[in-house]
Amino acid sequence: MKHLLNLLAAIALLVWGTHLVRTGILRVFGANLRQVLARSIGNRYTAAVSGIGVTALLQSSTATALIVSAFVGQGLITLPLALAVMLGADIGTSLVTVVFSFDLSWLSPLLIFLGVVLFISRSSTNVGRFGRVLIGLGLMLLALRLVSESTQIMVQSPVVQALLASISSDLLLEITAGALLAVLSYSSLAIVLLTATLASTGIVPIEMALGLVLGANLGSGLLGVLTTARSPVEVRHVPLGNLVFKCLGVAVAAPLVGFWLRDLRPYLGNEISTVVLFHLSFNLLMGVLFLGFIHPIGRLVMKVLPKPQRIASGRPHHLDPSALATPSLAISCAAREALHQADVVETMLLGILSVIRNNDLRLAEELRKLDDTVDELYSAIKYYLTKISREALGEEESRRWTDIISFTINMEQIGDTIERILIDIEDKKIRKGRSFSDAGMAEICELHARLIDNLRLGMSVFLNGSVRDAQKLLEEKARFRDLEHAYASSHLERLSGNTVQSIETSSLHIDLISDLKRINSHICSIAYPILESAGALAPSRLRSDVLATSKEPI
Repeated sequence: MKHLLNLLAAIALLVWGTHLVRTGILRVFGANLRQVLARSIGNRYTAAVSGIGVTALLQSSTATALIVSAFVGQGLITLPLALAVMLGADIGTSLVTVVFSFDLSWLSPLLIFLGVVLFISRSSTNVGRFGRVLIGLGLMLLALRLVSESTQIMVQSPVVQALLASISSDLLLEITAGALLAVLSYSSLAIVLLTATLASTGIVPIEMALGLVLGANLGSGLLGVLTTARSPVEVRHVPLGNLVFKCLGVAVAAPLVGFWLRDLRPYLGNEISTVVLFHLSFNLLMGVLFLGFIHPIGRLVMKVLPKPQRIASGRPHHLDPSALATPSLAISCAAREALHQADVVETMLLGILSVIRNNDLRLAEELRKLDDTVDELYSAIKYYLTKISREALGEEESRRWTDIISFTINMEQIGDTIERILIDIEDKKIRKGRSFSDAGMAEICELHARLIDNLRLGMSVFLNGSVRDAQKLLEEKARFRDLEHAYASSHLERLSGNTVQSIETSSLHIDLISDLKRINSHICSIAYPILESAGALAPSRLRSDVLATSKEPI
């Protein structure tokens, strides 16, 4: 029993080590890996090569699948090219398996020691996160040695020997078991390494080991489908296509297991080499056979999972639950949803002028209902962001997390202000049959036009993080305030001239331009985090060397 517990603990340590490496790499290089993938996917061959490189670093084809699936969901790459990336990703993870098959246990103490020193001394930096990766690598190597030692002792037991002698190979059962183990451990890499180690000690017959390897490959494809089960249809296309490739690959490779054992095994050396090279050959065979079929498989997947006709609604479109496993990707999803929220706010803001000009009560009611949509999107984005581990974010991503929260709060408050404006227009103007003077209406139109431009500029600042555009946005804050003061004074002059229209709408006019100024302040506040991170903000004003054209206090 003691040796069995030691074996189970070693297996758990192996799975945990792969988790540390995968999450550590994503924390250090997550955003850069996404950029590399996005830039290198030009055709099927470069896509496959980029999949090999990124997955060799991540040590997880599932993580690559989630990243690429999000790209397809965002319309950044086509489905066939994403499938090409996944064929390369499977080759990448099998190359990592070959590297780990060598006896590198002597490196384990050094990696763990260096990793712990780096992680403890600088845990909140990328250096500390890289230390986490080193710890994971060291634990994987240590776990493989412990598995080997535990199984060597167990094989000497007469009971185990009798049990092994009674086992007969059933390829279908072995494939099923391998797939189940890969799903449960969230790592086909760990299962293939474990299988190779168990085969080297004799506790798993080599025939059974190859069946488990085929199952582990099938399980990695199934894992991607399960992980994205609740995601939008566009995101689920890539894992499903990859699973189709896996099923076809297993169907082709299963009859060749006997040939591999009979004709090739004598040239491959020990059992570990036999297992890992079979794993590599399987994925190379898949890449060679299926790289030319990415378009037909893509069309098949589109038929099985057709894109739904998207109806405009206030429901979140981009908050992909499967992306939460990749924090940098989840941040990108939240940012896209925040822009969706801003689009709804822009629709509300554009509609205000039509309500004023046409006294349209029905439109006013529809626009006020959109405020509920803005509030719902704010709640959804906020809840989604709370599910992202802050510890898993780098410094830049953590700052982006804060920017998104700030942006959505401002959009929510703008929506509330617009709703209040619409109620005032209904009560004080439309239902009482009043109208603004021509001069007053011209002032409102001028402020409204500037507000629309500033909102669009604010969305651009949020999306691109341009310091120059952020500076322009804050300059607009001062200009808008000056206009508000000037138009308030003009309105008072019209009141002194006993203009009937101005007298009747005086309260509404003053409140309206004040509310528009308040909305503009919320829009301009989008610029503060960008300028602060660039060091362009002083405690109470923009630095004069940055905004030479503006003398106004902030």
